[in-house]
Amino acid sequence: MSLEVVLSIQGRQTYADQEPDTIELVTEGTMEFRDGGWDVSYEESALTGLEGVTTTFRVEPGKVTLTRKGALNSQMVFQEGVAHDSLYQMDFGALMLTVKATRVFYDIVPDGGTIDLTYDIDIENSAAGVIDYHLDIRAK
Repeated sequence: MSLEVVLSIQGRQTYADQEPDTIELVTEGTMEFRDGGWDVSYEESALTGLEGVTTTFRVEPGKVTLTRKGALNSQMVFQEGVAHDSLYQMDFGALMLTVKATRVFYDIVPDGGTIDLTYDIDIENSAAGVIDYHLDIRAK
């Protein structure tokens, strides 16, 4: 059964020799327990630059998977200390990303929870920076 939730999302991207870029977003979404894990989904907006994209965080024991579908398609897997490659497909082409999580924390209960991710990102085999995500999830 799907639960309507309110998501408070904070993202911080730190790229080489640049000031950190921070985004904060409050949006509505859904949360559902299925197949032994939680799916937390929401529609991106113009604010994030990803309008027309559905983002889903899949939380399973030991890992979090971030999937984006729509105008952009990608799937990134986060497991502490493990590097994962991902194809980031956009209308004008694709990029190969490698993500290596240094922190994966989640505490999900039937009426909400939190997800924290910190990871290094390489774009086309070149170190690009560090990204931090914090999601607060609460029942609507």
